[in-house]
Amino acid sequence: MQTLVVNIDDICNGNYAKINHMIMINEQCIAACMACFLECEKCSISCINIGEREQTKCANLCRDCADICALCVKLCARDSAYADALCKICVTACNACAEECAKHASHNDHCAKCAAACKACAIACAA
Repeated sequence: MQTLVVNIDDICNGNYAKINHMIMINEQCIAACMACFLECEKCSISCINIGEREQTKCANLCRDCADICALCVKLCARDSAYADALCKICVTACNACAEECAKHASHNDHCAKCAAACKACAIACAA
């Protein structure tokens, strides 16, 4: 994700396509992070409720990913100077969570949904 920096020359020269493109990327990252946050929270709770030891890593990764996604939404929404750095961390966390959830996806629907949301979020935040 690119920090939304609006150059005065872009405005004066009517380069609204560039500005709109950057806004669209930012909004896609925010939307993907919100969706990922929700699926990670649901998956974490479901993994904990299953009570099986092999689900512990999945639950912990989901909780971490959810927290990172929530913070990413906040920083991107206010166009923080730290948004780009956090988006890179978000991509890493989402990929790790997706990989772990994929291991359980065949027998846990919540893991399949979480893995899909994490993959989509990683793609959106890497843009």
